Amino acid sequence: MIGIIDYGMGNLFSVSKALERLDVPYCLTNDPEQLAECEGLILPGVGAFPDAMKSLEETGMKDFVLSKVGDGMPLLGICLGMQLLFDESDEGGMTEGLGLLPGSVVRFKGADSDGNRFKVPHMGWNHLDQHHPNSPILQNIEDGYVYFVHSYYVQAKQREDIIASAQYETEVPAVVGRANVFGAQFHPEKSGETGMTILRNFCDLVSKGGVEL
Repeated sequence: MIGIIDYGMGNLFSVSKALERLDVPYCLTNDPEQLAECEGLILPGVGAFPDAMKSLEETGMKDFVLSKVGDGMPLLGICLGMQLLFDESDEGGMTEGLGLLPGSVVRFKGADSDGNRFKVPHMGWNHLDQHHPNSPILQNIEDGYVYFVHSYYVQAKQREDIIASAQYETEVPAVVGRANVFGAQFHPEKSGETGMTILRNFCDLVSKGGVEL
């Protein structure tokens, strides 16, 4: 059973429908007792980083997520949910994140070092460059494009945490992970076969008992 965390700021409908298409049992709830019975968690997210962290704290979900991840439960953050996995974000002033992965979330500048202009937010399909193709989250993906919608991106402190990246203004961590914590900056449920395969891989990892810590 996969638990989709409802803290008031997620793309809940599309994620739940994607799990239905994969025939994966799930529950969509803000009840910690129900989520604690699950084998894996998905942290979706749409909106602003400070608002999301405030909601996680007010609902008690911050402490719950940190506790369950510490116990070894697999977690997948999607879009803003991935950004929340990191230490901090400068969106609307500096805000602390969950601190599960080291790094910061910053806004696109709208131009690269050569002066080329880029639209912000970044919206559209981008190619995935795989850095750790043997990662369980990238199994059965030889090549593919995924769909992004975001104005902020992660600057990861540990290179090995970047499982795959995309290019837009700069290198953008697209899939991240360490131990039982994974994240996707794009929307896997809106990214065709490639995105659905990544989502399926996470669910398969959960069904096999997660990863050894």
